[in-house]
Parts: sequence; C-alpha cells; structure tokens
Amino acid sequence: MAKQSLKPVGRSRKASPELLSESDLMQCIEDLCNSKAEEFRYYGYENVTGEQVWACVSENYRRGWPRLNRLVNDILSLKATRFMNWLMVSVYKTPGER
Repeated sequence: MAKQSLKPVGRSRKASPELLSESDLMQCIEDLCNSKAEEFRYYGYENVTGEQVWACVSENYRRGWPRLNRLVNDILSLKATRFMNWLMVSVYKTPGER
C-alpha cells in the first residue's frame, strides 16, 4: 500500500463573508427564540413565547452582547427547567424590579 502524502491547502482567494444587517440579525435571533418556544410547546409547555425565551436568555447579557456563536448556543441549549425557573422568579418579582 503506497503512503499518501498530505497536500498543502490551497490559499485561493475566497470571497469575504456577507454580513447581515442589524434588522436581519434581529430577525434571525427572533426566529431562533420562536423555534425554541415551539420546542417547549412540543414538550407540553403550551404558553411559551419567543419573547419569553429571549427575556430569559438575554438576562445574562447585562454587560453587553456576547459573540454571535455564544448567543446562538445560549438560545438553542436553553433547557426547559432553566426556563421554568426563570419564569417562576420573574412572576415573583415586583413590577418595579423588571
């Protein structure tokens, strides 16, 4: 069996990635939150909304927005137990603390 040598990766000039506008980015984040809310409804949590999912996830971003990959991961990896704990705490908060 002949030994294969590794070939160098070509350094071809690739097109730069297309950047999303802020409104497109917010639409994508909204779609992710709605998708997670739909997943929770599939599990039996009937009244979950995308806005609630976003409020739960974004509560950790008091110092500013994280990198996009962390933001997406935080939304998609949100567990129902963490969400329900957040929801219960938010119900008990007084309106002035929100």
